[in-house]
Amino acid sequence: MTYRAPVSEIMFTLREAAGLDRGLAEGLYPDLADGMAEQILNEATNLAHDVLDPLNRIGDKEGCRLVDGQVTTPTGWVEAYRQWQAGGWSGLTAPVEEGGMGLPQVLDAACQEVWTSANMAFMLCPLLASGAIEAVARHGSAQLRRLYLPKMISGEWTATMNLTEPQAGSDLSALRTRAERSSDGTYRIKGQKIYITYGEHDLTDNIIHLVLARLPDAPQGTRGISLFLVPKILLNPDGTLGARNDLRCHGLEHKMGIHGSPTCTMIYGDQEGAIGWLIGEENRGLACMFTMMNAARLGVGLQGVAIAERASQKALSYARERRQGRAAGSDAENMSPIIHHPDISRSLMMMKSLTAAARAICYLTAAAIDRGHRGADESMRKANAERAALLTPLAKAFATDVGIEVANIGIQVHGGMGFIEETGAAQLLRDVRIAAIYEGTNGIQAIDLVQRKLTVNGGAAMRREIADMRLIQNMLETITDEDFGTLSKRLAQSIASLESASQWLLATLALRPQDALAGANAYLRLFALARGCASLTRLAIAGRNASDPALRAYRALARFFGDHVAVEAKVLEDIITSGSDSLHAGAGFLMGDS
Repeated sequence: MTYRAPVSEIMFTLREAAGLDRGLAEGLYPDLADGMAEQILNEATNLAHDVLDPLNRIGDKEGCRLVDGQVTTPTGWVEAYRQWQAGGWSGLTAPVEEGGMGLPQVLDAACQEVWTSANMAFMLCPLLASGAIEAVARHGSAQLRRLYLPKMISGEWTATMNLTEPQAGSDLSALRTRAERSSDGTYRIKGQKIYITYGEHDLTDNIIHLVLARLPDAPQGTRGISLFLVPKILLNPDGTLGARNDLRCHGLEHKMGIHGSPTCTMIYGDQEGAIGWLIGEENRGLACMFTMMNAARLGVGLQGVAIAERASQKALSYARERRQGRAAGSDAENMSPIIHHPDISRSLMMMKSLTAAARAICYLTAAAIDRGHRGADESMRKANAERAALLTPLAKAFATDVGIEVANIGIQVHGGMGFIEETGAAQLLRDVRIAAIYEGTNGIQAIDLVQRKLTVNGGAAMRREIADMRLIQNMLETITDEDFGTLSKRLAQSIASLESASQWLLATLALRPQDALAGANAYLRLFALARGCASLTRLAIAGRNASDPALRAYRALARFFGDHVAVEAKVLEDIITSGSDSLHAGAGFLMGDS
């Protein structure tokens, strides 16, 4: 089946879980008033349905080819990119003063979801370009902004992020790419970068590489890394394209998934060195790159939501059509659609509820970013910036874990046909599996959450988050509706476990950091379950009297999530607070200690 964007569910989540309606009432989103959000989302959906989705399987089957240093993307990719560019989508959130639309992150999150559901491999190129635009706009010199931003924002040029090297993956302190100063104010870049998404392609005639490198006199470690803008094609004094820069694509990776996206090994400086321009200050490049990385982390989280949504749609369609056995209690003589069997219903409800929870968390993160930039006063902006920082590792890690889990369940629903490539169920798992790895592995996201985000202002951001969840719990407790079942109890339990685990971690980090970090992964999931349950509860309350059956269904989704997913909260709390000894003992055994 083809993908169809769940527009009503997306808009409902934006309005109720991410606070779009409240933001409109407060004047936070004047650019989305009078139905503008729906109009733009509908246009984005048309692009997803008509252009991107038909190319999804083509990209998976054909992949990309490297011949004589030139990368050819799959059939239809170039034409699709031209339609993307013509729609002005590259500048959706870019600053208005730089030629962009300046629209909010919440709307971009919704658009990113539908585009990525349609074609994840294609959308990796615009995702990275969007982050590069933000990095250059915030940290680039006036000259760099003048020369490069207009065509990056228009989509005429794309961009990449060059961090990883063979010996420097998650640990960038091991980075060896060198940058040498030139007398004309430029720098000469020499080194090798790997896993560079869309490092070379045929979609545009120039590619703007953002490259991390180390100066000769730089201090050791991450404090000695600088960021450089290194174009594939150098510019003439009048801004037109000139000579080819000293860089090339050396090879393409043969990957498990996202075959339509070229993953390149890039070589800088075969001759005199690739010419680059400093972004920000010398030896402060990592701070500039984090602007791009944080934007990409939310985008990757949305990839998890997007693939989970597509997998859910595919599995539900198959379960309604496929007949096997007679369902318990059925008096029909013929075989029943497998959706009538309780185990398949459970699987489908798990897929739908996890997807809805991950979507709500990602949209809530986008809304916090917006409020961090658009808030009415400094205190509001500061609090929401802290909230966005707290939620970003959650959005990236939980949503991508959900994407993998849901795609995996989808294969199981299909049975043997899920293992057969022709159904497309396997591609979804192959594609989304990378999302838990790139832009900071999910383990690193958990460490970041515990070590850096939880501890800000002594845990103030987490206390505010817990207070927000308790407000939703209180709203539910005022409703006398038996159809909510045990949801109030489950939500209260998950919030209490999160609060208890947070207090334990804050007390333990300073004294026994290894014990605290032993529970980091469990803590991220606990946080996600509590936040997801609260968000689904809010949607269930808002949708209980809606005319749209898809919105009324949130009550069933929230109840299921509470009874089948959030119920893990107490176990996760125990793992966090009591599981470090067994982990350390087991790690010693693995290391060969006696």
